[in-house]
Amino acid sequence: MINIFQPQLGKEELEAIKNVFDSNWIGKGKLTFEFEKKFADFLNTTYQNIRSTNCCTEGLFLSMQLFNIRPGDEIIMPTISFVGAGNAVCANNAKPVFCDVDKRTLNVRVQDIEKKITKKTKAIILIHYAGVPCDMDKIMDLAKTNKLYVIEDSACSISSTYKSKSCGTIGDMGMWSFDAMKILVCGDGSMLYLKDEELAQKAEELMYFGLDRKSGFSNSVDSKWWEFELSCYGHRSIMNDITAAIALEQLKKLPRFIDIRKRVHDIYSAQLKSLPWVDLPLEIPPDCTSSYYFYHIQVNQNIRDKLALFLKENGIYTTFRYYPLHLVKYYGVNEKLDNAEDAATSTLCIPIHHSLTDSDIDIIISKIKEFGKINHL
Repeated sequence: MINIFQPQLGKEELEAIKNVFDSNWIGKGKLTFEFEKKFADFLNTTYQNIRSTNCCTEGLFLSMQLFNIRPGDEIIMPTISFVGAGNAVCANNAKPVFCDVDKRTLNVRVQDIEKKITKKTKAIILIHYAGVPCDMDKIMDLAKTNKLYVIEDSACSISSTYKSKSCGTIGDMGMWSFDAMKILVCGDGSMLYLKDEELAQKAEELMYFGLDRKSGFSNSVDSKWWEFELSCYGHRSIMNDITAAIALEQLKKLPRFIDIRKRVHDIYSAQLKSLPWVDLPLEIPPDCTSSYYFYHIQVNQNIRDKLALFLKENGIYTTFRYYPLHLVKYYGVNEKLDNAEDAATSTLCIPIHHSLTDSDIDIIISKIKEFGKINHL
């Protein structure tokens, strides 16, 4: 089966893990701090604004605490979003307010957000779909006018930039994912960005029991290093040196990963543009860069599912990300969002990752074309 997502790991990662084992320290330590610093450099931001955590969804949940979201507060988000965002809001007894998206890009637009703003609105959670940035200038202006926090779920956007600024560092908070299906992988892990350095420190305390005074080996000052104090009722959601060791090696390879994904993207666009029944992704705006996380095509709603099944039967796995959250019954929302609903029945994400071979790419393209011929499209 040709996978839609697939990591690329090698001897460098294995050697890095061996070195961690040899050190006899596998918890959070110097490698985790090194990864934080190097990731901050990669983002062209300061180390003081960056904190690591165990997963991107933890960052979404944490955002509710950091921005003091209360029961009954409203959080606007595109319905084409990851379920972790909706869960974070609801688990805090706040109200998710789902808005529509652009039918082609599946990104939220400023007019989609503006329609949903009320006196109870406190924040916007957005996602840069497929790694292509939203129009952040307009969104940030709207947020500033209405005194709203902006939280960027940049799980898919590790190398995406908007006007030379890294996605995830434009709003008040951003988070990146390093899970098994992402571009930079380390099993599980995430990095958080907070524009306010005091909130970054608060996040660190919340992610480690609320400790504001270190204990054990990390406390090199106090004579009674076993003593500690709390600043809040925190929990434990930290990275460790095993995952950080993998992530450091992956970070070195990231530029090459992105170049490969761009090449796959460009081959798809060149080879599929002649198919009148297939709509390709729109061109990436000239002032933006993409991580090329998804490559999504759009076809007639009557044939999308047939195409997906045909490709699966021929050893090609495809999917649609992300199923509209306003259609999830558990959220209790009853409304119609036309663009998202149309996109959900016409959009198909086809394989794009940095382990695809030229043979894989040829097979995918030929099978899509074959499907068109069989069905006289």
